[in-house]
Amino acid sequence: MAITRFGISLDEGLLKRFDRLISEKGYANRSEAIRDLIRDSLVKDEWEEGTKEAVGTITLVYSHHTRELPDTLADLQHHFYTSIVSAMHVHLDKHNCLEVLVVRGKARDIKKIADRLIGTKGVKHGKLSVTTTGREMT
Repeated sequence: MAITRFGISLDEGLLKRFDRLISEKGYANRSEAIRDLIRDSLVKDEWEEGTKEAVGTITLVYSHHTRELPDTLADLQHHFYTSIVSAMHVHLDKHNCLEVLVVRGKARDIKKIADRLIGTKGVKHGKLSVTTTGREMT
């Protein structure tokens, strides 16, 4: 892999804020931080395109006392079994549960699964976190 050096011009105030940020996040240098920003943008583009294989997690918080909700969520997960790689269930307290589902497939299909699960009546909060399989990242 060849490395290419290039220069960029930044306002002094923006550069100071960037340096503080990379220091707080523990980057070794500006180049590493900029590479991460570029990769993040490329991953977002992959997801917006929707046709490439992607991975992510769907996080759900709900009360297991909500009538039929646990059964509905389990049925939906069985329906999407080819895309749901793994699931973890955590009892947060006496009433509330957290589920984290690892999903894999075409980005647009994963979005549909997430929307369906998060939109299920009784789910208190849900979030889709997206990433890449890493195949096209260096």
